[in-house]
Amino acid sequence: MCSNYFFTLRRFFESYFFNMELIESAEELHLLSKQLRAAGKVIGFVPTMGALHQGHLALITQAGKTCDTVIVSIFVNPTQFNDPKDLERYPRTLEQDRALLASTPCELLFVPSVNEIYPEPDSRVFDFDPLDKVMEGQFRPGHFNGVAQVVSRLFEIVQPHKAFFGEKDFQQLAIIRSMRQQLNLDLEIVPVPIVRETDGLAMSSRNASLTGQQRKSAPLIADTLFKSCNFAASNSIDATRQFVVDRINSNADLEVEYFEVVDGLSLQPLVNWDESDYVVGCIAVFAGKIRLIDNVVYKIQNHEC
Repeated sequence: MCSNYFFTLRRFFESYFFNMELIESAEELHLLSKQLRAAGKVIGFVPTMGALHQGHLALITQAGKTCDTVIVSIFVNPTQFNDPKDLERYPRTLEQDRALLASTPCELLFVPSVNEIYPEPDSRVFDFDPLDKVMEGQFRPGHFNGVAQVVSRLFEIVQPHKAFFGEKDFQQLAIIRSMRQQLNLDLEIVPVPIVRETDGLAMSSRNASLTGQQRKSAPLIADTLFKSCNFAASNSIDATRQFVVDRINSNADLEVEYFEVVDGLSLQPLVNWDESDYVVGCIAVFAGKIRLIDNVVYKIQNHEC
């Protein structure tokens, strides 16, 4: 009885001071979600790996505009990391994250352990061909299978009506849409535009791991993508690709892993601009050991960037 009292008291203070309830149990959250659904509440869900920034807050704000209850998860998913050292380096800042969330529409914060998400090893293998065979899929084999494992598991627990994802992870967004279709899930995937720093750098949890010098150099990625729009207007895709790679690689702090100009739906590389009405340039760049991604839309439904 005493332990139940202190548990209830802790939950009260968490709810009062942080304006949200922190939940660690998948079973408890699932039950709460069922109760919210039964009460006719529209549930919005924002899955994150923590180290929150204004890009995440934009997702949560958007969810708050169209949903009755907003649930945010913080879980660093081990199955989507190819490199164990990358998993180890990933920033974990729970108390800072909770402080940031205090001023957002988030009402329920789900912070599960690995055992809560994977009570048993997840052996599922998804087929996203050809979406997962290019770009991130080529350089991080198995990454998107891990993403699909964790996101589908979170959807199972949370039972949201809408889930919000940033367009910075352009390929991931396509994978999640495909997964939703394959699993016939009854929810809406809502994309939210990239949020950038004042110098143009796409907001990312990994930005906090950059050295001072790397942080000064990193905005060159976005600047080059933006300038490539003008360049592309009178040059071929091959020439545009070379322009982007050469300009970024000219900085000693940065090294392009890939830059591809692709169809925005199939994600397949394009040879000519007129092959598609939806053309996107996707890039991954290393700043030391820190890997940064970004993208730019060159054309969508015959509108140039």
